[in-house]
Amino acid sequence: MNKVPLTINGANKLKEELMQLKSVERPKIIQAIADAREHGDLKENAEYHAAKEQQGFVEGRIKEIEGKLGNAQIIDVRELNAEGKVVFGATVEICDEDTGKSVTYQIVGDDEADIKQGKISVSAPIARALIGKQEEDVVEVNTPGGIKEYEIVSVSYI
Repeated sequence: MNKVPLTINGANKLKEELMQLKSVERPKIIQAIADAREHGDLKENAEYHAAKEQQGFVEGRIKEIEGKLGNAQIIDVRELNAEGKVVFGATVEICDEDTGKSVTYQIVGDDEADIKQGKISVSAPIARALIGKQEEDVVEVNTPGGIKEYEIVSVSYI
């Protein structure tokens, strides 16, 4: 299986979710199944079936997270010597050449991407255009609305 790039923060969030699922959610579901069994006939017991369904979801998520962490390539951008270039994990401020509007993005793994928090996937077209460039470079991004040009205002590693 391919290595999955993750930032340190992304890996820590996955580890926290895994701990929550294993130490809180799993025991809660086990108790709910035990309580539902006490109510008698399992064929017509909606509580039992709901708890079993929830158990399947939680166990699936646990396996998914363990798989991601097992295949993760955790990258600490603060320790990279990128010499001012845009790399995975870098925080980049770009300015739209047409509108003059600036926006800041951190380039993260696919699972960490959240545009509302300013985190874009490394596989997004804009991130692919930015990788390897440095401050004051102008990049062209092919968007659904046509080609957009952005100037890289700053690159930081935080």
